[in-house]
Amino acid sequence: MSSVPPLRLADIEETPALHARAMENLRFIRETMERAAAFTAVSGWGVTATGVLALVAAAVAPAQPAAPRWLLTWVATLVLSVAISGWATVRKARAARVPILSGPGRKFLLAFLPPMMVGALLTAELVRRGEPTMLPGAWLLLYGTAVTASGAFSARILPAMGGCFILLGALALFAPPTWSTAIMAFGFGGLHLVFGFLIARSYGG
Repeated sequence: MSSVPPLRLADIEETPALHARAMENLRFIRETMERAAAFTAVSGWGVTATGVLALVAAAVAPAQPAAPRWLLTWVATLVLSVAISGWATVRKARAARVPILSGPGRKFLLAFLPPMMVGALLTAELVRRGEPTMLPGAWLLLYGTAVTASGAFSARILPAMGGCFILLGALALFAPPTWSTAIMAFGFGGLHLVFGFLIARSYGG
């Protein structure tokens, strides 16, 4: 009849250590798989630059969205922001050897671009109808939607950023038109500065 070897004190002490190491290994594997399945090359510094441009636009644009110079200022800021942020993201992706047009990068773009295209079409229609006061709310809501949707394939912080833009857009819809420039400055300026810094600090630039 075989006898069961006695349980040693060293075995009892070693078991929690083995469990802790196993849990650490599982956590490392899970984080590695998440990074491989996410597009984390969004440039935090590019987002921050967008915030700076928005604050400049808020200082230059008239207070009333009905003024033609208001629309021109913000559209020009949008074009310049997209160019700078896009360049910074492409540069970061190349440095990290992360593909943009395949895998997570492609999913990111497919989630981000449709709400932005809707925003462009809605802008043209609202201007045609003479309702520019609706633009701040529409822009903030659709941009927040784009960021939230693309955040499902990118850095975890992006859905939180998108949610903040959506809340601010809802406020802009019901706020007096005289608040429009201030709300735009807080959203496209302040939120981009805060979240851009957090992205740069947490995701390497």
